[in-house]
Amino acid sequence: MSPIFGMMQIYYYSGSCKNRKCYYLSSMFLSFSIPYEPILFGIEINMHLILEYLAFIIGFQYYRFLRKRGSDLISSTNRLSIIIGAIFGALFLSRFIAFLENPVLHYNQGWLSILNNKTIMGGLFGGLLGVELIKKYIGEKKSSGDLFTLPIIVGLIIGRLGCFLAGTNEFTYGIVTNSFLGMYLGDEYLRHPIALYEIVFLFLLFGFIKYLIKKNTLENGMLFKIFMISYFVFRFCIEYLKPNSFLVLGLSTIQYLCIICMFYYTKTIKSILSFK
Repeated sequence: MSPIFGMMQIYYYSGSCKNRKCYYLSSMFLSFSIPYEPILFGIEINMHLILEYLAFIIGFQYYRFLRKRGSDLISSTNRLSIIIGAIFGALFLSRFIAFLENPVLHYNQGWLSILNNKTIMGGLFGGLLGVELIKKYIGEKKSSGDLFTLPIIVGLIIGRLGCFLAGTNEFTYGIVTNSFLGMYLGDEYLRHPIALYEIVFLFLLFGFIKYLIKKNTLENGMLFKIFMISYFVFRFCIEYLKPNSFLVLGLSTIQYLCIICMFYYTKTIKSILSFK
């Protein structure tokens, strides 16, 4: 038994749960196994998939609410084109980057696995590139990202909760650790719950973005840039806590994507660093 986060504790269950070891997250208020796959009417529920869909639905509804409440500088027709560009860019690069995370393994798993694997990092950067290409094609000059910033963060939080509940079934768990933060996530090892770390970071980032919105001193488009820079820097750092097996010169594919993103936003970073 290992105490985690105050009253919350992790209990190891030595029996079997569908022919695999199960670990139970327990406190005086709750008790569930990780990976968390509840049975409803005899059907095993994939909570990770459900929360992934919820992330899209709630994030999009939040975007609609913000657009309706505020004043969008971009016409509805151009905004729709931008969303389509973001979707196609995200669909392509999320899978391409996921493939590059371990190309030999994914190639041997076949095309179905390649199409199913995806990463939010590739989705975000691919969406960004898709938007910029569409905007150039339709001649839209105004920045379009600010309206998406908070909905994206909300979607990420919901999605990462699903990743945490999936435990070691999804490659969003951390390396083995003896730290007091270590948790049993589906195998016999204490691991960094990096999905929870990311949720905490995203809540803080959400609050910071809301503060910047309230101050209303930034130029249009800066909120999204701050989000992208902050999130990609965080992900670059947190990658060191993931058990990556495919590295090039000591860095993972995600870390190289983070570096590319930093180069993309070089002008913005210099502007932020030189701000007085």
